Amino acid sequence: MFHVKRKPFPQDFLWGSASAAYQVEGAWDLDGKGKSIWDEYVRIPGTTYKDTNGDVAVDHYHRYKEDVALMAEMGLKAYRFSIAWTRILPNGTGEVNQAGIQFYSDLIDELIAHNIEPLVTIYHWDLPQALQDKYAGWESRQIIDDFDNYCRVLYKHFGDRVKYWVSLNEQNVFIGLGYLAAVHPPKVSDRKRMMQANHHANLANAKAIASFHEMVPNGLIGPSFAYGPAYPKSALPADIIAFENANEVESYWWLDVYCKGKYPRIAWNFMEENDLAPVVEPGDDAILAAGLPDFIGVNYYQTATYEWNPIDGITGDASSQNTTGKKGTSKSTGIPGMYRTVKNEFLETTDWDWTIDPQGLRIALRRLTSRYDLPILITENGLGAFDDLTADEQIHDTYRIDYLAKHVDAVHDAIADGARVLGYCTWSFTDLLSWLNGYQKRYGFVYVNRDEESMKDLRRMKKDSFYWYKKVIATNGEDITETINK
Repeated sequence: MFHVKRKPFPQDFLWGSASAAYQVEGAWDLDGKGKSIWDEYVRIPGTTYKDTNGDVAVDHYHRYKEDVALMAEMGLKAYRFSIAWTRILPNGTGEVNQAGIQFYSDLIDELIAHNIEPLVTIYHWDLPQALQDKYAGWESRQIIDDFDNYCRVLYKHFGDRVKYWVSLNEQNVFIGLGYLAAVHPPKVSDRKRMMQANHHANLANAKAIASFHEMVPNGLIGPSFAYGPAYPKSALPADIIAFENANEVESYWWLDVYCKGKYPRIAWNFMEENDLAPVVEPGDDAILAAGLPDFIGVNYYQTATYEWNPIDGITGDASSQNTTGKKGTSKSTGIPGMYRTVKNEFLETTDWDWTIDPQGLRIALRRLTSRYDLPILITENGLGAFDDLTADEQIHDTYRIDYLAKHVDAVHDAIADGARVLGYCTWSFTDLLSWLNGYQKRYGFVYVNRDEESMKDLRRMKKDSFYWYKKVIATNGEDITETINK
C-alpha cells in the first residue's frame, strides 16, 4: 500500500545494535568460565575459515567500557548482547560463578549509566560442553529443566534492571546447522534427530518464558527467529505449492509453536508421513501453551525464492552455503517433493550470496503481524562485507549505509502499514568473529583492527556508517540520507 504521509517512528523506538558473547567477548577460559560447545568445536581443523576461533575475538570482555562509550557517542538507545551460559554456570548446572555474574552486572550498569537499554539474549548457541558430554545436549529432555534453571539464575540477578529479553536466538539455525547440515556443533546430519532436539528446544523456550513471567512480571520476552520470507519463482501452481511448503516447514514449524503454542497441522502431517515427527510426551502441549512470548524477535537478512522440486530432485542443505566470500559459490537447497531454492533474478547478492532485499523486511513484518498480531523487535539486520582500511585509517562503507538506509525505510513503511515494531537492532556494533567466516566478513559500525592471522592491536576505528547511524538515531529515523557529517 502507498502512504501519502507515513506516521513517524514511535518516540520510544529502540534504535539499537547487537552482538553475541562468543563472537565478541574473548576471555574464553578466564575467571571461572567453563567450556562451551564452540570452544571445543573450533579446535577441529577445517571447521572454520582459516581455523579462526573466539578465544580472544575482539576482546569485549576487557574493553566493554570503551565499547559502551562508543555506543553512547553514537546515541545508541539499546544494546543487545548475549550471556555466555558457561560464565554463569561453568558446567551448565551446579554452583553459580560469581565472577560471571559480576561481569554482566557491570556491563548492564555501564549501559544504564549511559542511557542505553540493555537487551539480554539468554542463549546464543554456546551450550556448555559439559551438558553435551553428559547427555547430548538438546537431544535430551534434561536440557529443559537445566535451561530453565540457568534462566532463573539470570532473572534473579538481572531482572530488576533488564526489561527486554530474548530467550533463544535463531533456534531454526542452531538446530538446522547442528543436526542436519552438520556445519555447527554437534556436527550431526540426521533430520529425525534434528526434529527431536528441536522439540526439546521448543519446550525449553516455553518453560523459560513461563518462568520469566513469574519472576519478571514487568519485563518482555520472546525468542528471536531467523526469518527469510519465501517467494514463489512464478505463478505456476506447482511453484505456488512449493512456496507454501517452504512457508510451512521453514517458518511456521517454529513460529506457530512460539506464538500459538502448537505445531502447524500441514507441516506436522508432512513430518508424520516421513517418520520425522518428534516424540511428544503427555504434558508437552500444556508447557508449550503456557509459554507464549510478549513479542517476536526477528533476525532478517534475506528472502528466499522457491520452485517445485520433484520427488527425485535435489536434496542439498545448508552445508552447501558460501563461507569464503567468493560470490556465486553457494548451491541450491531443497527437499524432494516439496521445494528447492532458486536464484531471484530481480535481486542483487552479497559476496556471500545472500540476497539484498529491503522490501523483504517490510514483507516479513507484515506477514508476522497478520498471522500472529504480536509486537515485533528486529533483533538483527546488517550487511556482512569486505571493508578496506585506507592509509589514513578511514573506512568508507557507503555500501553498508545504502543497505541499512533502505532497510530502515522498509521498517518505516511497515509501521505505516500497521506493524507494531518495538525497535531495530543492527548486526553488529563492532566488527566481530563470524562463526564460520572468520574476521574477514565485517558487519560493524566500528572497525576492529585484527584479522585471521593476527590480533594486531584490536584498536577500534569508527566507519562512515557510525556517523550515519548516529544521525538516524538523532532524528528518530527521519533522516536516512547518506550524507556523512563527522
